[in-house]
Amino acid sequence: MLQTVLGLDANRIAAAFLVEGKTMGQRLVRAKRKIRDAGIAFSVPDPADASHRVEGVLAAVYAAFGTAWDDVLGADARLTGLRHEAVSLARLLSELLPHEPEVLGLLALVLHCEARRSARRDATGRFVPLHAQEPNLWSRHLVLEAEAALRLAATYATPGRYQTEAAIQSLHAHQRMTGQRFASALAQLYDVLASQAPTLGVLVARAVAHAEAGAPDAALSQLEALTDAGSYQPWWAALARVAWLAGLPGRAAQAAETAAGLSADPAIRSFLLGGGYRHRPTGS
Repeated sequence: MLQTVLGLDANRIAAAFLVEGKTMGQRLVRAKRKIRDAGIAFSVPDPADASHRVEGVLAAVYAAFGTAWDDVLGADARLTGLRHEAVSLARLLSELLPHEPEVLGLLALVLHCEARRSARRDATGRFVPLHAQEPNLWSRHLVLEAEAALRLAATYATPGRYQTEAAIQSLHAHQRMTGQRFASALAQLYDVLASQAPTLGVLVARAVAHAEAGAPDAALSQLEALTDAGSYQPWWAALARVAWLAGLPGRAAQAAETAAGLSADPAIRSFLLGGGYRHRPTGS
């Protein structure tokens, strides 16, 4: 779907799934060969079969949105189009499968993220982290649409990964809008998410959540246990924040420097090298 329908190359798809480009290229070749040999055609599944096939579609839509997420300033027209397409596909899925709570969860998740897009850079192009964003710059109608989708998903009492991720984004938004701290609740939600989808990205974010909730030493141990994260930029950025909260400023600075070196975004590099990871916890 990502390559044939949405036009992403193997390297972009590989980045979305945190694997090497060569590895993803081989997977795509095998998938195409399987489709060809089995004579599988592109077709709309019967309603009875749709629920069994939706998980892969949700993963692809989420990967498409994530691929376009870093292009904050809209410098790449292809990624801007991809972002809009991912949001449109999430809405379309919710119309086709209105009783699938994970579809609603994905819709809520991408809408919460999309709502904050214009607040992620200031007038000079500098990176603005969520804790410092101005909620008045968020899209109110997207936030309301996201909250409505999340509430509807909850009525089915069938929790899943995308609902949990959407709940995390919702709580982050409420924390910023109200000035209250929900650090403990966020850490608990990340624990749930880690049990549902223990990906490298989720485990890194979970460690930061625990550090923000007052357990930086435990969070540091969680990060150090991820031995395959050496080239993963968010791991180093997380280490900078967690080490600073753990009272290790020297290690935090070293981690921030490494994270900056692994980032292709000048605004992110400036934020890290300027000590942006040293902000005080929200509400304290």
